[in-house]
Amino acid sequence: MSIPSPSPFPAVVIGGGISGLACAYRLQQSGIPVRLLEAGTRPGGVIATIEKEGFLFELGPQSFLSTEPLLKLIEALGLKEAIVQADPKAPRYILSDGKLICAPLSPPGLLTTPLLGARTKWRIYSEMAQRTQPPTEDESIAAFVRRKFGDELLDKMVAPFVSGVYAGDPEKLSLRSSFPKVHEFETTYGSVLRGAMKSRPPKETPRNGLCSFRDGMEALPRALGVRMGDMFVTQSSVVGVRRGKPNGKPWFEIDIERHNHRETIAASAVVVAAPTDAASQFLRGLSNQFPSAFARIEYAPVAVVSAGYRREQIQQPFNGFGFLVPRTEGLRVLGTVFNSSLFPGRAPEGMECFTSFAGGATDPGLLKLSDDEIMKLICGEVARVLQISGQPIVTNIHRYARAIPQYNVGHSETVAALSALTSAIPGLFLAGNYLSGPSIGACVEQANRTADAMRVYLASMGIAGAGAVAHA
Repeated sequence: MSIPSPSPFPAVVIGGGISGLACAYRLQQSGIPVRLLEAGTRPGGVIATIEKEGFLFELGPQSFLSTEPLLKLIEALGLKEAIVQADPKAPRYILSDGKLICAPLSPPGLLTTPLLGARTKWRIYSEMAQRTQPPTEDESIAAFVRRKFGDELLDKMVAPFVSGVYAGDPEKLSLRSSFPKVHEFETTYGSVLRGAMKSRPPKETPRNGLCSFRDGMEALPRALGVRMGDMFVTQSSVVGVRRGKPNGKPWFEIDIERHNHRETIAASAVVVAAPTDAASQFLRGLSNQFPSAFARIEYAPVAVVSAGYRREQIQQPFNGFGFLVPRTEGLRVLGTVFNSSLFPGRAPEGMECFTSFAGGATDPGLLKLSDDEIMKLICGEVARVLQISGQPIVTNIHRYARAIPQYNVGHSETVAALSALTSAIPGLFLAGNYLSGPSIGACVEQANRTADAMRVYLASMGIAGAGAVAHA
C-alpha cells in the first residue's frame, strides 16, 4: 500500500456518472486540480448509447430537456452543433381501452380530452375557483390527486406520467419532493391550475425543448471524459474513506482498488457522486450513520427493451413522442418512446425503432424473468398496441436492478439527514440524482452547486486556484 503524499490532491470526485463528471469539470474550469475516480470502464453511468445493425439505441435516458445550465455546459464542450431537437408539437399518447389517445398538454386540454369523464373535468375546472392548502405532513402524489381531482385523473393520466418519469408508485412518491412546483402552486396560490397559469413565462421566453445528440446521449459524458483527460481514472473502486489531519489541516485518505492492487490517495476535499449503495459502504469510516441514511432511498428496477422494424410492418401511425400505459390497461409495459420519430439517425432508411420500459416500483417482479421472456412479453404487448406484424429485425435489452431513485414520502427528511451528516465533516460533499431530481438537467445543476460549494471551502483552506470563478 502506498503512503499518502504530504500534499493532498486538492479535490477528488468519486463516481463518473453525469453528476460526478459535471462536478469535476466545473472544478477543473475553476482552476482547481481535480481527480475523478470511476469504478467502471467508461464515463456516463446509466447514460449509454449502442449501435446495432444500423440502429442507434439508448440504454438509459432517451433524451434531455434543454435547461439553461445544461445548454451552457454543452456549448462549453463544443457539442452545441451536435444537438438534435424533437418537434415541440410532437404528440404524446396515452393508451386507453387499447387505443392511443393524444395526451392533453395544457390545462384547457384537460377539459376536452376523451380520457376523462364529465365529473373529473368539472373538478378540474372548479379547482381554479377554490382555495386549498396542502397538509402539513408529507403527502403522496396519489393522495394529492385524489384530494384535488379524484381517482380517474390519477389512474388515467397522473400514474402513467409518474411511471414515465420515475418508474415509480404514486402511492409512495412524495409530491413535494418529486414535483415541488405543484406543491408550491397550491401553497402559494391555493390552486394548482391557477398557480400554473400565473407562473407561465412570457410568450417570447424560449421553452425547454426535448433534445438528444446526433450520435446519441453518450456524446455528453464522452466529451466530459475527454476534457478531464488523465485526471479521469477508470476501473478504480473506492473501498474506504477516512480522515487524516497532518500539519493541522484536515484531509481525507481514500482507499482504492485498481487492477487487483490497493492504493491510498489523499485529498483536501471529496465529492461523493457514486451510487448510494456503494457510497453507504465506503463512507462508514467517516460516520456509521451513512449506511442507514442511504438505505432509506429506494430504487426502482427497470428493463429497457429496444426493437427495430421495417416501416411497413407497423400499421399504427408511428409519429410523436410515444405512449404511456395506465396500470388499468392490464399490460406490463410502462411506456414506449418512438426514437426514430423523435430524432434523425436512429434507424436505417425505411426502418423504425422504439424503446420500451417495464418493471418499475409497481412491477419489480418482472426483472425476475429471463431476458428472452421479457423481450417476448414487452415486444408482444407493443406489437398489439401498434399493430405490428412479424418479428423485429433487431432487439436489445438492458436491465437495471437499481435504475431510478424513488423520491418517496419522507425523502426530504432523508436528504436533510444526509446534509447534516456531510456538514459535520468539513470538506465532504454529495452529488447525485437522488438529491434534487433524477433528470440530466437537474443533476448538472446540482453538480454545479456542489462544485461551487467545494470551491468556497477550498478557498477558505487556502488551496491555490480555489478562488477562481467557474466558467461553465
